[in-house]
Amino acid sequence: MTIHYSAPCLFGLESVLAGEIRRMGGEEVTVLDGRVDFSGGVELLARGNLWLRTAERLFVKLGEFPARSFEELFQGVRGLPLEEWIGRQDAFPVKGHSVRSVLHSVPDCQKIIKKAAVERLKEKYGVSWFEETGPVHQLRFTILKDKAAIFLDTSGDGLHKRGYRRESGGAPIKETLAAGMLDLAFVKRDTLLVDPFCGSGTLLIEGALRALGIAPGLKRRFAAEHWRSVPERVWREERSRAVELSNSHPEAKFRAVGYDLDPAMVELTLQNARKAGIENRLSVSRQDIRRFRPPEGAVIVTNPPYGERLLDKEAAAEITEIMGRVFLKGKAGYYIISPDENFETHFGRRANKRRKLYNGMLRCEFYSYLPPRPAK
Repeated sequence: MTIHYSAPCLFGLESVLAGEIRRMGGEEVTVLDGRVDFSGGVELLARGNLWLRTAERLFVKLGEFPARSFEELFQGVRGLPLEEWIGRQDAFPVKGHSVRSVLHSVPDCQKIIKKAAVERLKEKYGVSWFEETGPVHQLRFTILKDKAAIFLDTSGDGLHKRGYRRESGGAPIKETLAAGMLDLAFVKRDTLLVDPFCGSGTLLIEGALRALGIAPGLKRRFAAEHWRSVPERVWREERSRAVELSNSHPEAKFRAVGYDLDPAMVELTLQNARKAGIENRLSVSRQDIRRFRPPEGAVIVTNPPYGERLLDKEAAAEITEIMGRVFLKGKAGYYIISPDENFETHFGRRANKRRKLYNGMLRCEFYSYLPPRPAK
């Protein structure tokens, strides 16, 4: 059976996610703003949850249709094959959003979608009441420019929740964004990855998981593991496959090195690395950015402090100026995310490449400074 899927992601990471999905075996891959749609067998439901690094969640896409009135919305939902996924005891709450559409009231849309789902399932199961005491099948909707899309959330908690970071620093970067940055920085099995502002260690840990081929979802559970519509053998086989593949690169030379001025962050990074099972690939210590010396051949990927979150803008600009002085002395590649529109001026050099990314709701630029070419 072919299933239609949709994977939302942070804006700017769509092409990175599409590449992941193709490598995973997804077909009919379509890149949209903030999401990637694709198709495949039921095995991709489990595989995607276990392996996708830059997706926020994995949805089953139930259908799309015009929704310019509540009647259109009701009939559109009622026409979907909900019974293929939702059993008569299962819970099916509704949440979603509407943008630039006639049906702009989200609570009203939720009520209509819920009512339509109930009517569809009442007809299919021949019952008049649903206790909803079974596993949760979260219905999600988007209405954009009067077109509704209805999904089932297979993930439960967001996929950025890998299971290793129960605590974080004052301005943590999301795991999915970190994974996207590392993809764009071409982190590989033999990379020496350095973060001079490591915070809780997210970039370093995500780098290790990527380089060592460890499935990011291996240490957590997902909503669809409890669904009767997904055979238990699918999860068993895909978890076994993930365990086998996650132990397939013992020869990798990858190393991660982190620094932070706050000793509490140094300890937190070590704790999180232990939870992630990659502590033997990581070293971290306390150090001021002024004393940083870039190792030759390293890949530096970092999320430095900036004024909107931790410091005032003048202090953040001063840090950027210091970064420019110490970074550009070495023979390394630098990849830095920042919302500062004057970052390159403060840093003292124009980037080789720039890419728009979003850190939560904060628009940023991802600056790529490629390492100098060896002299002939």
